[in-house]
Amino acid sequence: MSAFSRDDIVAAARAWIGTPYHHQASLRGVGCDCLGLVRGIWRELVGPEPEPMRPYSPDWAEAGAGETLLELGDRYFDHVASREWRRGDVLAFRFYDGVPAKHLGIATDARRMIHAHDGACVAEVAIGGWRHRIARIYAFPGLVEAR
Repeated sequence: MSAFSRDDIVAAARAWIGTPYHHQASLRGVGCDCLGLVRGIWRELVGPEPEPMRPYSPDWAEAGAGETLLELGDRYFDHVASREWRRGDVLAFRFYDGVPAKHLGIATDARRMIHAHDGACVAEVAIGGWRHRIARIYAFPGLVEAR
């Protein structure tokens, strides 16, 4: 694992912009979903993925019980206790109240994020209406804060 900064995370995420959405994929320029985007940035900055990714259906969160995505995040990322994210943090979202979290984005600043969304390419968008859907905020392990 090498040291990297918040700027490195955002630069890595921006390199994925324009990658087509493809469920379960994680190849920059070829295809990815929201988890695949985060997995690709992990591989670039942190190193090999900590466990093999098992296949998952588009409705995996609705089909099972529990918070699978948050459990993975809690296991491998540093939890941010504050509700204030910073550039380079991973934002986990619920699409609706009362359902498991099932979407991820990378914060680029206080108002924008990069994410992969079904039916679109990876893009940098305003957080706007997503803000109230945030379930958890994570920092990449190994992040070196600027002094």
